[in-house]
Amino acid sequence: MVDRAQHWLEKIRTLHPIRPVRIMNVCGGHERSIALTGLRSLLPENICLIPGPGCPVCICPEEDLYQAMQWALREPVTLVSFGDMLRVPVNVPRGEVRSLEEAKATGADVRPIASPRDALCIAKAHPERPVIFHAVGFETTLAPIAALIAEGLPDNLFLLMSGRLTWPAVAMLLESGDAGLDALIAPGHVSTVMGPEEWDFVAARHGIPIAIAGFTPDSLLAAIYSVLKQASDGQPTCENCYTVVVKPGGNPVARRCLAECFEIVDANWRGIGTIPRSGYALKDRLMAHDARRHFPEESAAGRRRVGEMPPGCDCARVVLGKIIPSECRIYGSPCTPRTPVGPCMVSDEGACRIWWASGVRERTGAAAPSE
Repeated sequence: MVDRAQHWLEKIRTLHPIRPVRIMNVCGGHERSIALTGLRSLLPENICLIPGPGCPVCICPEEDLYQAMQWALREPVTLVSFGDMLRVPVNVPRGEVRSLEEAKATGADVRPIASPRDALCIAKAHPERPVIFHAVGFETTLAPIAALIAEGLPDNLFLLMSGRLTWPAVAMLLESGDAGLDALIAPGHVSTVMGPEEWDFVAARHGIPIAIAGFTPDSLLAAIYSVLKQASDGQPTCENCYTVVVKPGGNPVARRCLAECFEIVDANWRGIGTIPRSGYALKDRLMAHDARRHFPEESAAGRRRVGEMPPGCDCARVVLGKIIPSECRIYGSPCTPRTPVGPCMVSDEGACRIWWASGVRERTGAAAPSE
């Protein structure tokens, strides 16, 4: 692997781009590999890698998380969600419960899970008690959730859907006219499920080079070389640099499960707004397991900053690649992994948390934090 990585580094250095090139790596897993292996420090200075919107925890609607908290606090239910979600804060007055973790500390039955099947096991173990699964994730997480649904759910298992598709956020960014990008690295795991064809629009419609990468340094460097070469040749296309698992058409079984269980709907992304056809919702035949149909929904009336990032938090700009994590106004003070203010400092796929873990501990070029 080291020899292959060195090979691609040498090929990258032969290209000599004449101007700075901004490459967005869409996936949070890619950002983690890039940051923790120090790839940025090995690339020529005029190649800039920008973290993108590939963290489902970071863009999970604030109002969905708030609703999950209220059910856990007020209803006789067990609330389960993936571990990272428990620490994401919502917008409430100081002194109120602001996360699922804090709700758990007050006595609510909130449980972290590592896989969708954990939710099923908990529901089967306690058939007398409603279990609400806050289903957060992109295509790679929603596919196993769909497979679980297809097997048949117990009557006491309900879903609060916060699943999202990845490509519509990229499309929204490119169609904004202010993307500020020269190339894209597409997520390998999403492409494994959905197929590489899902990313053809980037080159075909927008004339932007794109390559699909895995998560090892050599695969990422191969993808970086690919987009640089495409730009140099003036021939943008979508190249698959992760052929060991990404196949034409994706995973037909996973795609069939997704299509059978979910509708594609317009959906809100925290701090960004509604993106057309970017969310997963349960099919009508599965409404018996829709948590919103069975439990009272909290009104947003009177609650400040509903759906927004916390005051001073620039997570939405980080997610969209407008700034790097250390340029956030509250990065490092007061927002740290121990005391997260924004969602990007919570998740292992959040750019701020990744940069902190890789040793970046100071703000750079940022204004003073907002009050």
